[in-house]
Amino acid sequence: MIKNWVILYLFLFFPALIIAQQQSYDFDDKKDSLLPGTSTSISFTIENPAPELKTCIAQVETSSLHIIPISSKIEFSIPAKESSVFIAPLRIAAETPQGKYTITLTITEKNTENILTMSSEITVLGNRKLSLTLLDSPEFVKAGETITANFLLKNSGNITETITLESKKASIKGNSVIHLPSGETKIISINKTTNPDLGKNEFQNLDLSAYYSTDHQTVYASVKIIPIKPAEEDIYHRFPISASLSFIGMRNRGIYHDGFQGEIYGKGSLNKENKDMLEFRAVTRNPVEFNSFTQYEEYFINYKRDHFFIHLGDKTYSSSFLTEFARYGRGAEARFDLKRFSIGGFYNHPRFFRDIKDEFNVFSQLKIGKESEITAGYLHKIPRQNEDNYSFSNVILDSPAHIPYATGKFQLNKHFTISGELAYSKTDLTEGNAYMVQAQGNFEKLTGNIMHMRASPEFSGYFTNTNTFNGNLQYKLSKKINVLANYIEDARNFQRDTLFLSAPYRKFFQYGISYRYMKTGSLTFFNGFQKYEDRLEPKQFDYYEKFFKINLDQQLGIFQLTLQSQFGKTENYLTGFTGNSSFYTANISFEKFKTSFNVYGSYAITSRYQMQNHKQLYYGVRIMNRFSEKTYFSLFYQNNYIPEEYFNDRNLFEILFHQQLFHGHEFDISGRYTLQRGELGDKDFIFSLRYTMRLNVPVKKIAEYTTLSGNISNLGVKKISGIRLVLGNHLSVTDKNGDFIFKNITPGEYFLEIDRSTIEINDIPDVTIPAAVNLINKENVFNFGLTTAASIQGNIQLIEPKDNQLSFAQFFKRDKKKKDNIIIEVSNGEQTYRKICVIGENFDFTYLRPGNWTVKIYRNGLDKRYKISVDTFQVVLKPSEAKSIVINIIKQQTEVKYQQEPIKVGYNEIKK
Repeated sequence: MIKNWVILYLFLFFPALIIAQQQSYDFDDKKDSLLPGTSTSISFTIENPAPELKTCIAQVETSSLHIIPISSKIEFSIPAKESSVFIAPLRIAAETPQGKYTITLTITEKNTENILTMSSEITVLGNRKLSLTLLDSPEFVKAGETITANFLLKNSGNITETITLESKKASIKGNSVIHLPSGETKIISINKTTNPDLGKNEFQNLDLSAYYSTDHQTVYASVKIIPIKPAEEDIYHRFPISASLSFIGMRNRGIYHDGFQGEIYGKGSLNKENKDMLEFRAVTRNPVEFNSFTQYEEYFINYKRDHFFIHLGDKTYSSSFLTEFARYGRGAEARFDLKRFSIGGFYNHPRFFRDIKDEFNVFSQLKIGKESEITAGYLHKIPRQNEDNYSFSNVILDSPAHIPYATGKFQLNKHFTISGELAYSKTDLTEGNAYMVQAQGNFEKLTGNIMHMRASPEFSGYFTNTNTFNGNLQYKLSKKINVLANYIEDARNFQRDTLFLSAPYRKFFQYGISYRYMKTGSLTFFNGFQKYEDRLEPKQFDYYEKFFKINLDQQLGIFQLTLQSQFGKTENYLTGFTGNSSFYTANISFEKFKTSFNVYGSYAITSRYQMQNHKQLYYGVRIMNRFSEKTYFSLFYQNNYIPEEYFNDRNLFEILFHQQLFHGHEFDISGRYTLQRGELGDKDFIFSLRYTMRLNVPVKKIAEYTTLSGNISNLGVKKISGIRLVLGNHLSVTDKNGDFIFKNITPGEYFLEIDRSTIEINDIPDVTIPAAVNLINKENVFNFGLTTAASIQGNIQLIEPKDNQLSFAQFFKRDKKKKDNIIIEVSNGEQTYRKICVIGENFDFTYLRPGNWTVKIYRNGLDKRYKISVDTFQVVLKPSEAKSIVINIIKQQTEVKYQQEPIKVGYNEIKK
C-alpha cells in the first residue's frame, strides 16, 4: 500500500518525466563526431504528465572547462500533459582534448524545488594542427659571431604532440624532444657560430625541422655573414711555387756523409679559367745514399690544356700491366684525348734498371661506354749492349723486343665488370706471350674480385715465366655476420727497378667469419695457410705454415683496442724442422688534447727462422700532436721488425717537427734511426733540416683597381664630419661636407659599414647599412643620408562586453596562468621586425628609419571569440618621432534567443 502511494506521489507531483535523447543541431550523426572549435547543441525532450502547468528552471553543466554552455540557466513552462524540447547550445573550444565528455541537465521545479538530473555523452574527435614559423633572425652578423634564430612552434590542435627537433646546420638550444600540449606555443632557438676566418661575404642558411606523428615541417632562416678579415680579390692571377733548401746528414754503414739539397716545385693554372695547367719540379742531387726517407734527384715539367697532355722529364712510365707495369726513368710522354678516342705514347730512358737502355710506347684507346674501354698499343724495348747486365728474373734481353698488346675493360651491368689483357713479345731469338683476366662483382650481399695472370718463359714484358692467381670474396649473411675469404699468390719473376729490393715470395690463403656484436666492436675468426720465401741471398726464411687467427676490435670510449692471436704449425724448409708458431698482438690508440697516441706490442714464439721455438718481442709507440695550425710534432719508436720486412727501409726511431714561422715560410726538422733495406741489425742515422718558402707568383693581370666615393647628407643630425666608414679592410673618414672616398680597391662585392661610435646614439642612415656594394666599374659612387631614428609604441587593450549582454565571455572560465598573446610585425619593405606581445601590456619598436611603415597584427592562434578591430596600420614616421597606436581586442557577443512557444512533440501509436 505504501509502495503504491509513493508511486502515485511521484507521478502526480514530480515536475517532469524526462526522456533524454541526444541530437545534433543539424545532423543526427554529429553526436559521435564533434570537432573542436565548433558549436553544437544537445536537445532533451521533456514531458509533463501532470494535469497542471509546470514552471521549471533548467541548468546545463559540462565535465570540461573547454566545453562551454552558451546559456547556463533558463526558466521555462510546460503545459499540462504536453511535451517540449529543451535545446542546450554548446561551444567546443579549439583546445578541447580528444575524448568523451558528459553534458548534464538539471531541472528544478520552481515552486516545489524538486530536482531531476539527466546526462548525455558526447565525443570530441582528435585534430592535429602544428605550425612552425620563423619568428626572428638577424639580417647580418660579423664573422666569428653566433647566429641566433628564433622559431615559433604552436600546437593549434587538441592533441598533445611529442615533437623531435632537428637542425642540420645549427645547434638547438634546450631539449631536442619536447611535449607540446594543445593550444600551447613554444619559442625554439637555434645557434650557429660562424667561422671567424671567413674571407668573403656569404649567406648562411639555417634550418629547423619538427618531426611529429607521421609528418614533419622544415623552416629556413638566411643570414648575411660579413667577414672581419676579408680576403680581397687579387687583380693578378698567381701561380703557386714552393722553394726549399735542405741540409741532410747520414751515417751509412759506418760512413758519414752530408750536404745540401734544393727543390723547387710548382703546380697550378696559367689563367683564371683553369684551362692551362702547369706542373714542374726540380730536385738536386741527393748528398747521401738513396733511401726511402730522402729524395732522389728529379727533374720534370708537364702541361695540360683541354684534351692535350705532355710530360717532359722524370716519372714512373707505364704502358700496361703485363708489358711495363712501372718503370722509373727520364723521357717524354704525350696524350691527346677526344670525347671517346685517345692516342698517345712515351719515350723512357730507365734510371734504375740496367737491362733496358731505351723504350718507346704508342697506344690508342676507344671508350665504348661510361665504364668500358678498349686499348691497343705497341712497346719497343732496346737493351744495353756490351755491358754485364744482371736481371732479377735471369732473363736478359738479347736484342730489341717488339711487344704489341691489347687491354679491355667492360662493365656488363651495374654489378659486374670484367677486364683483361693480351700481349705478345718477339726478339731476334725468342717469342713469348702473356695474358691477364680479372673480374669484379658487387652485389647486395656478395662482393668479390678474382685475377689470373700467366706469362710464358720467353715473354719479354714486365713479368716472365709466371703463373699466378689472386682473389677475395665477402658474403654478408646478416647485418652482423660476414663470411670472408682471401687468396694471394705473388708473381715469381718480374723486372722491378733495382732502387728497391723485392718483397719475399708469398702464397697466402685464409677464410673466416666476422661477427659485429655491437656498433663499436667486432670479432673475426680466420683459418688458412701461408708460404713465405726470401728472394734474396742468403735466404733468411723459407717456410710453410697453417694457422688459426682471432681478431678483436673494440671501441671503449676514446680508446680503440685491437687484439690478435695467431696459432700455427710451421714447416721450416730452410732448416728442415717442424714446430709451432704463435703470435699475441695488442694495439691501443686514442686521442686527447689534440694529440693521438698509438701503442703497439707483440710477443711471438716461432719456428719460422734459424731457431726452433724462438722467442721474439716487438713493441712501439707513435705520438702525433698538432699544437696549432702552424705547429706539428710527431714521435715514433719501434724496437725491431719481423724478418719478412727486411727488404724495406725501416724506421726504428723517428722525430719530426714542423713550424710555420710566418705566412709563406716554414721550417722542418727530422731525425731517424733506421734499418736500411737488406739489413737485419746494423742501424744508420739520418737527419734533415729543411726551410721552405711558398710564393704566389703573378703571371697575368686580370683586373684593374677601383674607387668608391660618396657623400653623407645631413637630414637633421648634429654632424656629418669625422664619420668612419669601413669597406672590407679599408677605412675612410668623412670631411666637413660628409664626403668620403676609398681608393685602390680590388673589384668585387663588399659591405659598406658605419662605425657607430663615430655618430650619435640615435642617428640612423636613410638606407640599409651594412649596404652591399658591387664594385665593377673603375669609379663607383654611393650616396646616402643620416637622420634621427623614430619609434612605434603602443598598448594592446582588451574590450569586455557589457554585463547585461549575453555572450560567450559570461560562461568562459579562463585559465589565469595562461596569457593570450599576438604577434606584431612592423615593416618598411626592406626591414621587418616581429614581437610576441601579451594582451593588456605595452609594446615598442625602437631605432626605426623614418618613412612609411606598415604595422600588422597576427592572431597567433588567438581564440575565435576574440576579434582584432584593426589588424593593419599605415604609419608615416618623422625623424625623432615616437608614434603611438592602440590595438583593440574585442570579445565578441553571441545572443541566444529562445522560442516563446514550446515545441510540441506527438507520438503515433502503432497497433499490433
